[in-house]
Amino acid sequence: MARGGEPTLIASVQRALRLMEVVGEHAGGATAKTLARRTGIALPTTYHLLRTLVHEGYLEKLDDGAFILGEQVSGLHVAGQNQGLRSQVRTVMVGLREDLNAAIYLARYHEGEVEVAEIVDSPRTPRVDTWADFREAAHATAIGKCLLSGLSQEERADHFLRHPPADLTPRTITRIRDLVNRPVRPVVSDSEEYSLGTACLAAPVIGASGPVTLAISFPARKLADTKSYVRPLRTAAVEISRTLAVAGRFPAAG
Repeated sequence: MARGGEPTLIASVQRALRLMEVVGEHAGGATAKTLARRTGIALPTTYHLLRTLVHEGYLEKLDDGAFILGEQVSGLHVAGQNQGLRSQVRTVMVGLREDLNAAIYLARYHEGEVEVAEIVDSPRTPRVDTWADFREAAHATAIGKCLLSGLSQEERADHFLRHPPADLTPRTITRIRDLVNRPVRPVVSDSEEYSLGTACLAAPVIGASGPVTLAISFPARKLADTKSYVRPLRTAAVEISRTLAVAGRFPAAG
């Protein structure tokens, strides 16, 4: 840091970024002389920076001598979009955690498996102890049951053929017929079916390819408060649904 708390700026980095900005302003690309003139950077320095940027993949030089943005920039753009989407989703989840004093989960059914993509918890609201893999415990968790409700009965049957339901607690439901024919509900629950002392609620999220769910976990002793949890959970699920619908995709794993 410079004196007075001002950051120490690297002039060569600033020049390189400015060159990339100006290249981006020219749809058909721009020559080194054009870039030097537009940026005010000396031509020899411009050539040096351009060679470096081409070598690193941030620019590409065309046969006519013009420079265009390279594949590395496209990769950064995609990564930035995904990080922005993930940040939007997590913001909703953090708000829900604070409102309900519960751990929050975002999960999807992807390539035939339950995948928990995001968890927002805290020391005050710890996540459930995942002593059994969620992929093997869809029958016993609100997350899994909600995701499976987005499948056809044939797809549910196939899931349980691959992952036979096991007794995880005395409350676990393992009869496949009951699991396959389970009616679709706006909010799905489990009460100590996965872990004794823990209850969960899950609501479907719409707007992304394949079943997605937003869920919460909390001590089973708070089951009497379930009604107060439902509206905020569904509201948050709708908000995330809109976010994913606008983005047109599910946030990639970090």
